Amino acid sequence: MRFELAPHPGTVPNPPFSLWASAERSAAFGSTATLNLWFGISAPIGRFRVPLADHEPTRRDNLWQSTCFECFLKEEGQDAYQEWNFAPSGDWAAYDFAAEREDMAPAEVTSPPYIRTEDNLTWWGLGATLSIPAEPRFTIALSAVIEEQSGARHFFALHHPSDQPDFHHPDCFTARLA
Repeated sequence: MRFELAPHPGTVPNPPFSLWASAERSAAFGSTATLNLWFGISAPIGRFRVPLADHEPTRRDNLWQSTCFECFLKEEGQDAYQEWNFAPSGDWAAYDFAAEREDMAPAEVTSPPYIRTEDNLTWWGLGATLSIPAEPRFTIALSAVIEEQSGARHFFALHHPSDQPDFHHPDCFTARLA
């Protein structure tokens, strides 16, 4: 499934660029499936502050303070959800929440996500592959924090339900994962 992410009305880039994402769940192997995510930006990578890999990728907090791509997974009918963050450096984070911004805890992750960045000169993208449970149906929220070389930060998401950027808002979970 391909999605267009929109900038928050308070952080529209000038000149504009677009951001799109795709999410695909693979066939299950036992109790586990694979989620393949791709985020693409329609502007040259040099326009942005992109933390590139200069170390072995690792789990790291506060990735959202610079260019970072995010996926939120919520089992249909539940308040609890999981947040995944992916940096172009290959660093990542995963958190469990009991409800909207409640009881945040590091998620138990048995294998780290596989993250890759691709630069196509006029556009660039980030891919992330992670293991997820095979059984439940999920609603998802996809988002990104994009920082330009100027320091301007733009907040992109499938839906912006409030005056301030808030990727955790329950109304952000607008897509269903097949």
